[in-house]
Amino acid sequence: MAVIHSIHGALSNTAWLFFLIIGLWGLFRAIRGQAVNGNYLGAAFIGQLIFVAQAVLGAVLWLGGYSAGIQRSGIHLLYGVFALVFLPFIYLSVLRGDDTNRAQWVLAFTTLFLFGIALRAITTAA
Repeated sequence: MAVIHSIHGALSNTAWLFFLIIGLWGLFRAIRGQAVNGNYLGAAFIGQLIFVAQAVLGAVLWLGGYSAGIQRSGIHLLYGVFALVFLPFIYLSVLRGDDTNRAQWVLAFTTLFLFGIALRAITTAA
């Protein structure tokens, strides 16, 4: 379990850094007036896969009883579930296939928000 906990911690650092980078990249693209393209959507998808891997590792830790040391484990779980569903919700319900510059702004702020969610999830686990 210690190895899974270590990977979960390292992957959490990967998640916040990745979402910060693609969020800033998205802002740069939006300011330049560019629309959403496949490169940006692919990066967002990779970020979502990072959150899925985090969720799988977190579920293994939770089922193994390793979450007993977390003071606010319910809040940590809530941040994890929110991180899993927020980006697909925005893409499927709000944007609905829109690939204009407006969609680039929305995705940029969405990924920056997920950067903040990843940081909050880390602080609730400490």
